[in-house]
Amino acid sequence: MRTPTAVLNPLRSSTTASAADDRLALNQRITRLDSEARLAAERGDVTASARSILELLDCERRAGQSGPQVLQLIKPRS
Repeated sequence: MRTPTAVLNPLRSSTTASAADDRLALNQRITRLDSEARLAAERGDVTASARSILELLDCERRAGQSGPQVLQLIKPRS
């Protein structure tokens, strides 16, 4: 019987869970901001629409950066 990863390394699993929770929260915020931007554009409120789009793009950038980074996983040859 295999031992669950959470038992072997509880810090790693909580970090992974935290990153997944962060990504989920960011994706929910992205969806909300997209709706806000569309509604503002339909009302003709270009400033509010642009503000929502810029915030949405920032959330997309942060969601893409969460989790393990490939460059941190690659070890240089000695």
